[in-house]
Amino acid sequence: MTKKITYWDDWLRLKENHKGRQFIRPEVCRTYNFGEHVPVVSLIPSFFGLYVMCLQGSSFGQFFKQYLEPIKLNDVDWKSMNLSYLMEDQYVTHFADMVKNARPIHGTDAVLKVSNIDGDVRILYKDQEDFERIARQFGIFEEWKDGVPRTAYKGVVVFRYQTRKRVFLVGPESLQQLGIE
Repeated sequence: MTKKITYWDDWLRLKENHKGRQFIRPEVCRTYNFGEHVPVVSLIPSFFGLYVMCLQGSSFGQFFKQYLEPIKLNDVDWKSMNLSYLMEDQYVTHFADMVKNARPIHGTDAVLKVSNIDGDVRILYKDQEDFERIARQFGIFEEWKDGVPRTAYKGVVVFRYQTRKRVFLVGPESLQQLGIE
C-alpha cells in the first residue's frame, strides 16, 4: 500500500522514517506567509546562466484562510534566551511538567469548559476518532499520518487557545510515556 506523502512532516511521521523517535516543533512561527496565491520564485542554475521559475506554494492555498492567514511573524530575541531546556535530556522533564500542571478537562463541551478556566488545560483523547472530534471543536488541524497526529510529541498535541492559554490534547499512552502516571 502506497501512503500519500504531501509535506515534509507527512514523510517524517511515517513509522519507517521516525523509527520511534520524537520531534519537537517550536511554538513560535519561524516563517512568514506572503499570501494565498503568491508565487514562489526559484533561481535555477543552468549551462546558459540562471533561469527564473515561478512556482505556486506546494499546498496551492489549500489551508491559507483557516490556518496560515492569522499567523504573524514573531519578534523573539532568541540570542537572549536560555534554550538549554530544549536538549533531549531536559525537554522530556520540561514538557511532562507542563502537561502535569495543566488542569484536566473531562466530558463533553470541551471548548466551553476550556473557555471558563484560567491557565493551561489538558484533554485526554482515546483514539484517532476521538482526537479528530475534539480537534474539530477547537478548529485545529485534525490530520494524522501513520498513527501520529500532526505536531504531536509523545502523542500530545499542544495549541494556544484564547491567546496565552495552552491546551494539551493527550493521547491514551502519553501520560505513561512522559512519566506522569
